[in-house]
Amino acid sequence: MMRWDRPAGGREPAAAALLGWLSDAQAPHVCLVSGSEGCGKSALLAWLVHHGSRPGGLAERTVHAVVPPSPDESVLATVWSIADQLGVVARAPWELVPVLAADGRRTVIVLPDVRGEAVAELVLALAGVPGIRLVVESRSGSPAHRLLSGSGCAELDLDLGQWRDEQRFAQWQASHGSQHVVAGMPKPKAVVDLWDPVAVCRADASTVTAAYERARRGEYGGLREAWLRAGQSLCRDGDPASRALTLLAALGDGADPRLASALAEAAAASAWCWEWSRVSGDLVPPWPGPVSALAVGEGPLAGAVLVTGPSGSVRVVRMGDGGARGRIAVGSFQPQSVSVLADGTVLVLDEAGRVHADGSWVARPTGSGIARLLDEGPTGREVLLAALRDHVGTAIACAAGPDLGVVAVGDAAGEVRAFGDWEGAAVLHRGRVNALAALGVPVGSEGVVPLVYSGGADGTVRAWSPGHAPMAAPLAQRDSAVMSVDAAMTQSGPALTVAWGDGAVEWIEVDTGARRTFRPGPPVRAVALALDGRLLVGMDEYLVCLAPGSRAQPTPEGVQRRP
Repeated sequence: MMRWDRPAGGREPAAAALLGWLSDAQAPHVCLVSGSEGCGKSALLAWLVHHGSRPGGLAERTVHAVVPPSPDESVLATVWSIADQLGVVARAPWELVPVLAADGRRTVIVLPDVRGEAVAELVLALAGVPGIRLVVESRSGSPAHRLLSGSGCAELDLDLGQWRDEQRFAQWQASHGSQHVVAGMPKPKAVVDLWDPVAVCRADASTVTAAYERARRGEYGGLREAWLRAGQSLCRDGDPASRALTLLAALGDGADPRLASALAEAAAASAWCWEWSRVSGDLVPPWPGPVSALAVGEGPLAGAVLVTGPSGSVRVVRMGDGGARGRIAVGSFQPQSVSVLADGTVLVLDEAGRVHADGSWVARPTGSGIARLLDEGPTGREVLLAALRDHVGTAIACAAGPDLGVVAVGDAAGEVRAFGDWEGAAVLHRGRVNALAALGVPVGSEGVVPLVYSGGADGTVRAWSPGHAPMAAPLAQRDSAVMSVDAAMTQSGPALTVAWGDGAVEWIEVDTGARRTFRPGPPVRAVALALDGRLLVGMDEYLVCLAPGSRAQPTPEGVQRRP
């Protein structure tokens, strides 16, 4: 049996009450730990966090997220800290609440020293989410305490004698020589020049966030807007070079041009080289709109990337600079997934999982009209498209082959089916196939072998070659759903990129296992990988193109797991 560590200062009754509250399924979702300054609130929360973070502890007492106390209280920094520790992505309270509601698992969040009404209102919003429990420390009489104490929450007022064992307090006092347990608030951070991009990349992230949160739109030459777009990534424990790259990727074309050059220089030591970004509001070239799916062009569309979004069309933009190259009207539906056959045929999945084909970029066949009329039967391409139209899927991907190539379609049951030059089916996931990528891999005298990479809602990326058994072990795995995958045969061999539901994008050299990670900050909707190794990352507010730098990471990042 695990030994129960006693809290300091004779606070055993309060500790027992906290544990009882955590175990009571009918208790209010918020426990407010209140009292005057120096009464031991912070020490009690520190004990709870230590007790709830030990391996092998009871699941009902596990603490999943702790917001670091800061003299600069910020709602956004609080949201980003909670989201990051829970392995989700949220730009603001309006996104955090539904994301956690959709997750549904029991989650205990500890918020020390809450003072203002804004963070207290966030607490009340989270309190309505099933499965969420919040332990909130607030000094009696503070604006946060006044708001929360009248909300029907449970309250431990440590100024009341019932929450301290006087005999144990006397014993503790004799051994420690102090009358109170005081956990001091961190000292105010140094003043940061919010106009200086290099300075903000080196400064305390919560201090910068709080300052930009108080500032007006348009202040600081566009640096404020870039920080607030990418904030969750910037508030992680990142080195200044990685922060500079993240800020540079989120910088709009209306920003002070000196910012981009300063950030590019500061980002030189990062794992990536920034190529270009297209941000909401950009005019030259224009922002292509919110991204729901991406695909690298083939055949007549080589050198382009296809961007789908809620507009009901596919935008074709240049790989070199993100400038507009064309648009494909696909109908009144919302595209969910897109891929391109070797001849330039664009395949799009609608929201119902049906395949739509557009051949407006395909080269017209040569020869007379009479000769074409004399050809008997449908072409191989027409047969392939007819077979695809009879299939319902959740993701689609194409790769070149000796004739038509191969088209892979995944479904909600975890099965992936191949059509075209190679056919077959395999169940690769427990649950929905979220994303697919396909490659035609040159293999000696055999010519080309198809390889399908599948990303699932079960948090795995698996490889399968039609006609063979799937690889037993996943190529990548996290405690987070896969949002998008793509693959390319680069000069160094096959490469894979994966976008995860926790906001991370990984670039993986399949043969060596070398990895690079990029976290843009907002939720990543789609990724695409070009033959030269360039990576495109699509989000609601911007599209960024990166090239691999000189530094790679040998192992993937871990994420905090919840039961």
